Amino acid sequence: MRKTACLCFLVLLAFSFIAGRPVLAQQAGENVRTQTDSLLQARADSLKKPQLLVLDTLSYRIFGDGSFTQGNVNRSLVVLRAEVTLGGPVISIATNPRFSYGRQNNLLAERDTYVDLFIDVFKKRKTYIFGLGTIEISNLRGIELRQLVGAGVGYRLLQTERHTLTLTNAIIHESTDFVERSTIVTQRNSFRVKGSHRFLGKKIQFNHLTFAQPSLRDFSNLRWNTLLTLEMPLNKWVGIRTSFANTYESEVEATRRHNDSHLTFGVSLGIQP
Repeated sequence: MRKTACLCFLVLLAFSFIAGRPVLAQQAGENVRTQTDSLLQARADSLKKPQLLVLDTLSYRIFGDGSFTQGNVNRSLVVLRAEVTLGGPVISIATNPRFSYGRQNNLLAERDTYVDLFIDVFKKRKTYIFGLGTIEISNLRGIELRQLVGAGVGYRLLQTERHTLTLTNAIIHESTDFVERSTIVTQRNSFRVKGSHRFLGKKIQFNHLTFAQPSLRDFSNLRWNTLLTLEMPLNKWVGIRTSFANTYESEVEATRRHNDSHLTFGVSLGIQP
């Protein structure tokens, strides 16, 4: 009886061992497969590299400003602007074209066109590099064609949810064809301060942009430009605004003034990040 019990026990033990081996083998195989898959997945992720030329974000806005007076002097001025930015992990492309048209006492005073292009590299970092190019035609200052190209370094001095402040400095090559006087070709240092500040829970936004551009050959040959904007967003797409622009150029035609200032009121349409 004892031998029979021992024999039955050995048979059951052997059966359990034989029946259990495939299960263990299957579990081991699953573990190996899981580890292998995880290794392959990790290896695939490690091979991924950032795509330098990807542009995956878009922001744009269109501005319409103007001022009108009637009486002893009749003046009208309309200014159309745009801001378009294509952004990516490495490269950002931005343009800020503008067109202004003005009349005084039924005579053409302004019909000015300005187009620029900025290409920023590593813009999301605190320090970045950029290249720029602009084309300008100005009836107001008697400029048939102004061409500018350059490159420089930018530094983000302040970057919060409500406040941004950026400093840039570039070396530029400039060629200006005047209507009457001879063409001026020079190299300039271009220093820019650009900021955006939001107050009262983002109900009021103050933007400012200032350029100072002395000639490297002659410091008396100086240009600067300032644009101040106070904007009140009505919703994500629409806002009302007022702008003050001041421009100074030391080299102008004999019949032109060195300094020009504009105060305008208008609206903005578009979306920004």
